[in-house]
Amino acid sequence: MEAAKLLLALLVVVAIMVTVSRRLRVPYPVLLLLGGLAIGALPIAPRLEIPPDAVLVLVLPPLVYVAAFFTPIRSFRADIGNIASLAVGLVLASTVVAAGVALLIVPGMTVPVAIALGAIVSPPDEVAATAVMERLAVPRRVIALLDGEALLNDATALTVYKVALVAAAAAAPSLSPAPIGSFFVVAAFGIAVGLAVGWVVAWIRSRLSDVPVEITVSLLTPYAAYLPAELIGGSGILAAVTAGLYLGRRSSRIMGSDTRLAGRAFWEMLVFLLNGLVFILIGLEISALARDVDRATIAELGLAGIAVTVALLAVRAVWILAIAAWQRLVLRARDPLAPPEIGVLSWSGMRGAVSLAAALAIPLALPSGSPFPARNAVIAITFVVILVTLLGQGTLLPLVIRAVRLGADDDASAEETQARRELLGEAMRRIDDLYERWPGHRPLLDQIRTAYQHRAEHEEQLDEAPGSEAEQELVEHRQIRRDVIDAQRDALLRMRDRGAIDDDVLRNIERDLDLEEIRMEA
Repeated sequence: MEAAKLLLALLVVVAIMVTVSRRLRVPYPVLLLLGGLAIGALPIAPRLEIPPDAVLVLVLPPLVYVAAFFTPIRSFRADIGNIASLAVGLVLASTVVAAGVALLIVPGMTVPVAIALGAIVSPPDEVAATAVMERLAVPRRVIALLDGEALLNDATALTVYKVALVAAAAAAPSLSPAPIGSFFVVAAFGIAVGLAVGWVVAWIRSRLSDVPVEITVSLLTPYAAYLPAELIGGSGILAAVTAGLYLGRRSSRIMGSDTRLAGRAFWEMLVFLLNGLVFILIGLEISALARDVDRATIAELGLAGIAVTVALLAVRAVWILAIAAWQRLVLRARDPLAPPEIGVLSWSGMRGAVSLAAALAIPLALPSGSPFPARNAVIAITFVVILVTLLGQGTLLPLVIRAVRLGADDDASAEETQARRELLGEAMRRIDDLYERWPGHRPLLDQIRTAYQHRAEHEEQLDEAPGSEAEQELVEHRQIRRDVIDAQRDALLRMRDRGAIDDDVLRNIERDLDLEEIRMEA
């Protein structure tokens, strides 16, 4: 009962803090972290007892799955070289550098534990960066690179993390070639399980037509990929990512329109709640750790965390500069990373949910029963890295974007306009064919044709003179349609209020009006 009350209270805090963050134009992960710190500092703050792998198993699979599901594959393929460099090369380099710093300054740190720490803090979390960029004009390529990096870097980091924990559990003083080689085996098993689960789920969902059941299956899918992969020694995160990519590419063929609309709303809400809880949990855990550790140790681990953070920032900046130099000097790329893009990508290295989950998932004891070496130090350093990067980089990222004058591009808008124009042409051709097939329905076909013709004319005018009277006319047309829909809603409510219809009838008709309004806004 107490756990349920605490969860409800945290959800209320998440809703309030996110609302405030949007009014203040501050990335919501930053404000949630501060809120968690403030709540955790209160004398009446609850003490959370989180099982070591709870966040890793319960939270991460759906987050990485849905990110993979909605990944734009063409953009992903177009920059796969840069994405792979960031998600694999940079993660491995960051792991090694962070581990080296930890070995130098943290007493009692063994090589496997240091590698585990490096893997924990190496993958950036794109949530804070996305929360900033969705409000600002940022090129599509930068967002695609960050999304692609976030999609794969978790799998890379957690695979290294898993291998390092195995070596640490064996009390090995260093990593031998055998565990290093097992990295590729773990990754291969994860991909294989993800593909198998994706194929099975696609087959099942193509035969379902019940929206609640389909959404339930979609919720279970990341766990169906993650858990078997972990069971056979593979990468569960990579399995969830692979399943998400596979199913996302096939979603238009295996899901109906109702399922797509309801499913997207469901996943947006779930991801929002999970991310919100994770970031406020980070604040609570940092406060709890600060209460349990003496000041001298806090200062020592705090300095170690800052040193690791600085090293991570430096590695990221150097790596991205090296990518740009390689593109310009060696590959002679036609579209290398520009200086503004380099600046924003270098500064978008905030850590978050993955680092928290991996740190908390470190076992309390080794198989021998002895305490896991330097566990508290690893967790403390991880929290410092998350705190510094979120509060520092997350807060300053909007200023960096404005300072480097990173402007938006029109590629996505142009693609959408062209796609809509082609669809309108296809619709007109199909209507012409339907005149012969349905000669008795000419009035209806004339009405549909007129509507599509009107839309086609608007698209053509907007393309010829964007921002012109045609655009204003489109705005006015939407307002007219919205007024008509609002009038129907008001009439519907009056009928319900006077008892002419029941609530279930209201909701059925209201759904049609909602869909009509969504269609109009699109």
